[in-house]
Amino acid sequence: MSFYSYYALGTDKYPPFTLNSTDYPAELDIAYPEHLSRVKVLFKWWLLAIPHYLILGAMLGSGATFAMGVGDDEQGYGGQVGFSLLTLLVLVGAIILLFKEKFPSSIFDFAMGINRWMYRVVAYAALMTDEYPPFRLDMGPSEPQVPPSPATTGDVSL
Repeated sequence: MSFYSYYALGTDKYPPFTLNSTDYPAELDIAYPEHLSRVKVLFKWWLLAIPHYLILGAMLGSGATFAMGVGDDEQGYGGQVGFSLLTLLVLVGAIILLFKEKFPSSIFDFAMGINRWMYRVVAYAALMTDEYPPFRLDMGPSEPQVPPSPATTGDVSL
């Protein structure tokens, strides 16, 4: 749903109501692990993910949050509206899309890189995988193919 709406404006095609659709342009595929570490469950979702939370918090969080004076309650507190880097990217892309009828590929690629990073961290923090998410922004319309590391292939180099 976020690919269609707020986080990317990636397609005009409304998301299907089924999880088995193969014709939708966005796909989230998390391989079912053969084995998950029972010890890591205690600390990986909060302790090991803190560096990712800090970086993604700067990109996705409400760093430039301001209080609005509309709808103040008795204490004078208004609602909060936050603008993150991703929000601003998609907003600028939407305005350009409105006038040029084409979403700028550089803005789309950067927004997709942030989304990929976010979903890797979500899968790790939700205990769906033991693979630590890389600190990288994979930009582009599709997921780049990363060669397997020597640790996963069994090759040892001296």
